[in-house]
Amino acid sequence: MTNFSLPYIPERQVKPRQEGITMMMDKGLSLREVENFIEGSGHLTDVVKFGFGTAMVSPNLVEKIKLYKEAGIRPYFGGTLFEIFYARKMFDDYLRVLDKFDLDLAEISDGSIIINHDEKCELIAKMAKNRTVLSEVGSKDSGIIISPSKWIKMMSTELEAGSWKVIAEGREAGNVGVFRPNGTAHTFLINKIIAKINPNDILWEAPIKNQQVWFIKLFGANVNLGNIAPNEMIPLECLRLGLRGDTFFENLPADYKDRLKQVNDPEDELEEEIEN
Repeated sequence: MTNFSLPYIPERQVKPRQEGITMMMDKGLSLREVENFIEGSGHLTDVVKFGFGTAMVSPNLVEKIKLYKEAGIRPYFGGTLFEIFYARKMFDDYLRVLDKFDLDLAEISDGSIIINHDEKCELIAKMAKNRTVLSEVGSKDSGIIISPSKWIKMMSTELEAGSWKVIAEGREAGNVGVFRPNGTAHTFLINKIIAKINPNDILWEAPIKNQQVWFIKLFGANVNLGNIAPNEMIPLECLRLGLRGDTFFENLPADYKDRLKQVNDPEDELEEEIEN
């Protein structure tokens, strides 16, 4: 949905979509805040994650889930909540909780604990029989280093086991997994991954603007991005469409770029100032 048309704006699929997915992270929005969010950004939102264990303590959870669903948004509980149940040997109890709240989308992760990967794939396959599964790869512990070959193996086997998308760990702070501690993209790792895994099958956690810009420049407007703050949904869509300075030139034809960049060349302006 746009309020007017412009040339050279990348095409975005309409919901429900398989590419260009945006996942918003709900860390405890009130019912009124959810209503306001849907009014302003619901049309841009594909899925909403109730971050970590917030689903256990958030008030009006049933009502919030209903609002998201009515707006065409698929809500789900974050992978950490799955791990909390799993660590207590309560996987079947977790499935019953998902049934209680009528959630058809679920996440399996092992970012805080270690799960044998064959067992993780078995859990994915079991859950995928009745619902759509997102599985997350990567540790939340910055001290745990996973080789590119292991990232690739885990992602490919989890997709084979039945995951709809594999989530590339970045945390809500954007400083682990596919990112370095300073928040910059781990370019070598990401290039290794996408050489073997279809990028459309990956949802990249990218909570920080410069991370979002980096992925959009690499993959285009329809890259899958997650852990987006509620008030960053419209700004992100503007990045996708080239409506912000960071991605301004991404979709313009080459002759437009050459002409505009030449006119605005800072070195030319500096030379003009010196001559005057």
